[in-house]
Parts: sequence; C-alpha cells; structure tokens
Amino acid sequence: MPLSITKIAFRSESVETLRAWLESHAGKGEARMTTRYLPKRVEEMAGGSLYWIHGHMIVGRSPIIGFQEAPEGRHWIRLEPRLIPVHARPKRAHQGWRYLEEKDAPADLGGDAEGADAMPPAMLGELSKLGLV
Repeated sequence: MPLSITKIAFRSESVETLRAWLESHAGKGEARMTTRYLPKRVEEMAGGSLYWIHGHMIVGRSPIIGFQEAPEGRHWIRLEPRLIPVHARPKRAHQGWRYLEEKDAPADLGGDAEGADAMPPAMLGELSKLGLV
C-alpha cells in the first residue's frame, strides 16, 4: 500500500487556480514543489499521491512521480501535472505535510460527480458531510 501526503494549496485562490498551476507544467512532464526537508518515509511513497487541502478540505490529489535534490539543500516533490478530484473531506490546516495512509485517503470522484470539483470548498464539505457527494 503506497503512502501519500497532504499539503495546503498555498497561494491558490481556488481549486481552479490550483488546477491551472498544475496543468501549466504539462509541457515539462511534471510539476515541482520545493520543500526544505525530504520526508523520512520517502521509500513508502512510490505510487502515492500528494492530497491538496484548500479551504480546510481535501479537494484533489496529484500522483507523486518521485523526489529529487534541488539547489540550496532543498528537495523537489515531483508531481504529475494534473489534479484528480476526490470526495471532499474536512482537514485542518497544518504546516508542511502530513502522511496519509491509503485506507484513510478519500476516494476519487467518479464520472457521476461531474463539476463537483468546481463547487466552493465549504459547500462541497457540507454536501460530503451529508453523504450527497
């Protein structure tokens, strides 16, 4: 079972701006996030994803390609340049990343939830609590 991580979508005004940022890197084949510290459990993350938090909700995920050393002693988290919408789940804000076991990760949205990722996070969260999304 692959291990995943959660991260705040810092500087993203909306889920759409996060998606646009990721997709703007499609020509390069990957999007890179810079981090100061390499996760201690990096070996367990093969096949895992970075789950994005926006508006106190997990709203989507980007599959992790790998990790690479970056300039100035930092590291890159290499991501597929796409946002896969998931069933929204409340998640508190935190600094850095947190590990997310596969059994605890929200499921991907199916084709029947077309457009649900464009809903405001608060509304999506309320619908999720009611079991409607």
